[in-house]
Amino acid sequence: MSIAVSIQGLSLGYGFAPAVADLDLAIAPQSLTALVGPNGAGKSTLLKALAGVMSPLSGRIELRGAQRRIAYLPQQSEIDRTFPLTVFDLVTMGLWDEIGAFGGVSRSQRARVETAIAAVGLVGFESRAIGALSGGQMQRALFARLLLQDAALVLLDEPFTAIDAKTTVDLIELVKNWRSEGRTILAALHDIDAVRAHFPQTLLLARRLVAHGATSEALTAENLLRARQMCEACDDPDHSCGRPQPPQPLRAAGSDR
Repeated sequence: MSIAVSIQGLSLGYGFAPAVADLDLAIAPQSLTALVGPNGAGKSTLLKALAGVMSPLSGRIELRGAQRRIAYLPQQSEIDRTFPLTVFDLVTMGLWDEIGAFGGVSRSQRARVETAIAAVGLVGFESRAIGALSGGQMQRALFARLLLQDAALVLLDEPFTAIDAKTTVDLIELVKNWRSEGRTILAALHDIDAVRAHFPQTLLLARRLVAHGATSEALTAENLLRARQMCEACDDPDHSCGRPQPPQPLRAAGSDR
C-alpha cells in the first residue's frame, strides 16, 4: 500500500497528561478518512500535530511527496471573528504562499478568489465583514480559502459543527470533490451517521488507536464502547493512561509510612 502520511510512536500532550499516546498508523493517498472519538480523545491535537502547529513529545510524523502541501481548517471557535476582515480578504489569505504579507493581488489572482467565493455560494458577500456572517456563511468562506490553498493534504477540525443542513450538504460535496481530484482528506467529526454515510475510512481514537480502516469495520458498537471506556479511564486521576509519572519521595529504610 502506498502511504501519504506515516505516524510512528507518536505521543502528543501538555505536561503530564498525554492527549495522544504511542500512535502508529499509515494513511493512504487520496483517502477520505473521518477522525472519530469521544470528547478528549485527542482528535484536535492530532490534527494540529499533522499541520505542524505543535511538536511531538516523542515519535515522528512523515508526510510523503505532495502531502507536504497542507491545508488546515481549525474549529471556528479558534478563529477571531472580531478582526476587521471582509469575506474577500479572508478568502484571499488562501493565496498567502503566493503573495505574502504585503504583496498585491493581481487581476488573475482576484479572479481566482472570486471563483472560489462562487464555488461555495457566497457571491454578493465579498464586502461583508466576517463578524457579520452566520456560522454557515463563515464556514463557506473558510472552505473557499482552502480551495485557493490547493493542497494535497486537507485537515478539517469539526467542519460541519453548528452550521445549517444546506451548508453541511454543500460542503460535504466539496470534500468529496477534493478526493476525486486526488487529495487526501482527514476530518475530525462527531456525527457518526454522517461518517457512515460519506466517509469510506475511519480512524477511531481514544488518546490511543482503537481502530483504523473501512468505516463499516472500524465503527462497530464494540469499538465505540471501548473508545468511550478508554477515555473515561484516562480521565480517572488514579489511572496513569500512559502519562509519565512524577518522581515519588524517597522513604527512610524500614519505614512503613
